[in-house]
Amino acid sequence: MPRHDIRELNRRAVQASVEVVSQVDPGDLGRPTPCSQWSLGELLAHMTVQHRGFAAAAAGRGADLAVWQAGPLAADPVGAYAAAADAVIAAFAIGGAADRQFALPDIATAMTFPGRQAMAFHLVDYVVHGWDVARCLGVGFEPDPEVLAVALKVAQAVPDGPGRLEPGSAFRPAVPAPVPAGALDQIVALLGRAPDWPR
Repeated sequence: MPRHDIRELNRRAVQASVEVVSQVDPGDLGRPTPCSQWSLGELLAHMTVQHRGFAAAAAGRGADLAVWQAGPLAADPVGAYAAAADAVIAAFAIGGAADRQFALPDIATAMTFPGRQAMAFHLVDYVVHGWDVARCLGVGFEPDPEVLAVALKVAQAVPDGPGRLEPGSAFRPAVPAPVPAGALDQIVALLGRAPDWPR
């Protein structure tokens, strides 16, 4: 992967997700999402705790399983999400974070990941989850083209196959993308979302 500033691109991806989450109203929380196992409220709880987990990993505390456990949905889930987004952006911005090894037990418990690779994982997650929220709400979502270029490379590198059908898998098996397909449609299709959801 080229030596682009992954911290800055991740910041843009996360900020795009914050902007779409800011449009969530309390009455939306029970809506279905492209993550078929989660309502919008459950998806927001997951997105929030993942920011907290990655922030902990950047600080060397990612092996603590407690930091990855989502609790009950916050009384103000939009505010809690924005605060968690600020926390992970700040954690990634600390000098040396991109060169540190990250423990990411949600991905693998027997190994750690170089900081830049971990940040790329985080970036693609929030491109996809930002899209999930936008589709749920029926609003637009247009991340930065540089962000999408990196996210597409990461999505293309994620192994497909039967493992994606196992409980707890982060992604479902890839589905066909429309032809022609823009980068965002390609990304979500590679990671198991139907680009025309909810049809």
